[in-house]
This record gives sequence, C-alpha cells and structure tokens, in this order.
Amino acid sequence: MESIVASTCLLPPPQSLQEKHKDNGGSVFDMTLLQKQSNVPMHFIWPKEDLVPAQEELNTPLVDLEGFIRGDEEAPEYAANLIRAACLTHGFFQVINHGIDSSLIRSAHDHMEALFKLPMTQKLRAKRTPGTMWGYSGAHADRFSSKLPWKETFSFPFIDNKSEPVVTNYFKSTLGEEFKATGVVYQKYCEAMKELSLKIMELLALSLGVDRLHYREFFEDGCSIMRCNYYPSCQEPSLALGTGPHCDPTSLTILHQDQVGGLEVFANNKWQTVRPRSDALVINIGDTFTALSNGRYKSCLHRAVVNKYKDRRSLAFFLCPREDKVLRPPEDLVSSDGTKNYPDFTWLDLLKFTQNYYRADEATLQNFTKWLLSSK
Repeated sequence: MESIVASTCLLPPPQSLQEKHKDNGGSVFDMTLLQKQSNVPMHFIWPKEDLVPAQEELNTPLVDLEGFIRGDEEAPEYAANLIRAACLTHGFFQVINHGIDSSLIRSAHDHMEALFKLPMTQKLRAKRTPGTMWGYSGAHADRFSSKLPWKETFSFPFIDNKSEPVVTNYFKSTLGEEFKATGVVYQKYCEAMKELSLKIMELLALSLGVDRLHYREFFEDGCSIMRCNYYPSCQEPSLALGTGPHCDPTSLTILHQDQVGGLEVFANNKWQTVRPRSDALVINIGDTFTALSNGRYKSCLHRAVVNKYKDRRSLAFFLCPREDKVLRPPEDLVSSDGTKNYPDFTWLDLLKFTQNYYRADEATLQNFTKWLLSSK
C-alpha cells in the first residue's frame, strides 16, 4: 500500500504558474500562463516509455446503430457481433447514426469553449474541492505532483431525476444564474448520452449472450459523470501528454472529440491514432464493465496527445452504476467461464480507491482487486 499512496503524493505547483483561491485553498495551474512558457515545466514531463509515438491509424470498428434504434429484426445481432470483436480485442469502437441531434452536440461544444475561455477568477468559482469529483481542475494539480496532464477539465454529476434538473442546478449553484443556459444544454446532452449508453448496454448484453435487459436495468438508476476536456496547444508536445495512458475506472465512456485529433488507443501492442469523425461517438469499455463481464471484455487502454499549434476539446460522458450496488457478473457468464474472476465490490469502493489511493492507469482493476482483498 505504501507504494500506491506514494505515487499520488500531493505537492503544490510552482508559485509562478499557479492561481490561489482564498475560499477553497489549494492551487491550480493557469494553462494560459503555461502556454507562454518557453519550456514545458518538469511537473508536466512524462517518462519516455509513455511518450512512444503512434505510427499508424487504428482500424476503428464502426457500428451503425440506425437499424437497431429503428427496431429492425436483424440489426441487433449484426451490431452485437461487431461490438464483441472490438471488446475482445481492445475495448474500443465508434457508433454512427446514434440518434443524438448534431445541433445539441455543436451547442455542447460551443458552451464548453466559452467555459474554458472564462477568466481564471470565474473558473475558480467552480473549483473542485478535495474529496469531491465535481468542478473545475487545472492539470489535476490538486491531486498529483508529477506527470501532470496538459489540460483543464470541468466535471459535473448527472442523475436521471425527473423531478429536478440536476445539471442545470449545478451550473447555477457553482457559476451563477447567468450560466443557467449552459446548464440547460448539458442537462439535455447528459439525458441523451444516458439513453444512448443504455441502448449500448443492451447490445453489450446481446454480445455476451446474456439477457438483453440485464445491464440496461443495472445502470438505469446510476449517477454518471460528465466531463468537458480542454487541451491547450503545447510548445513541446513530444514531452507532455494531455492525458496519460490509462483505462477508465468507470463502466462505459461516450466521447465526442473535435476535429483536431489526439486520441490514441493501445492495440496490438502499439499506440494507434483515432481519426476524428464529427458524425461519430467514440465508445470505450471501462474497468467496471470489465468486472461485470467477468473479465471477458477489455478495458480500453488509451491516452491523449497534445498539439503544438492547435487547442483540442472533447466531451466525455462516463456511465456509472449506483454507488452502493454490488458489482458481479451475470451467473450465466460465471457458469460458462467456470470461475468468477473478480470479488464482489461496489462502484463506491473503486471510486474511493482511485480518488484517494491510486492514480488510474492500465493496471487499476488488478491493483484495486489486491487492495480490496487485503483490506477485508
């Protein structure tokens, strides 16, 4: 446990590049100042083994959802077969004709651009406080002291609550009434992403040969995470990363990236680029679903590189189960495999592990399992 805790030692960034927030305490990097530096600060330099450049483009599985959404009889099986092949290999695919209004996606990007252009004093009104998942973060400097990601993020919760617009209220309470319109856009965006993620859960169930509604029903009452990502241009992109190599600890990620490019997936023992498609949504499996599939489906190892000349933005929706639900694979999978590959746990258990003890990487699930068993 000592080595795990040491790897997430929290230290403040250099005074010249940080902004203080008197109310919340702590510090964040001002990315506007960072872009003006002649060299990448040491806190942002990654090890050479993490910086090996991608040499080719990933032949991304493209799943057309039109027939499935329309209710065509043969479409679910065809889509499920494509998804199965991808998830057994690297846990990554893209979907088109997904039913999400393109104008809603554009609006979400426009509001994200406006958010990250706010003065630092306004961003810090929504600064993430220690022990929470939500709010603004500059390079995650509130959590880590080295291998910092070259990015800013703004994260907020989504619960499908018919009686209360959770996202709209979050924006009003953290940034002020003038951001109600932004909250409304992201409320609609999250609702659309949640419904799409549940449809994909149906296809994942079919691809695994279990009851079609098994995973959909499991995730219906969960609290999911929405995150806006901003990757500023970087003067020395060969030294820094927008996001280091990691698997998402969540269950399923739905990402829409702009046209700059920078997302890379580790497949066939090498890093491969993912060409942006404005009409497609990127889908990747996370650690929690790997456990729910009894280890059959791979949690996608991916990273984000930075660009010397262009800023990059992306919208990420992370599907999560309810925090107190016990995570275990369907009995059909366990019976077929002959063994249960992970102990029972809750999403709250894994969340606490990644927030308090361990920085998410390619081995999060394995190390979490060891930690969980040793703590019982």
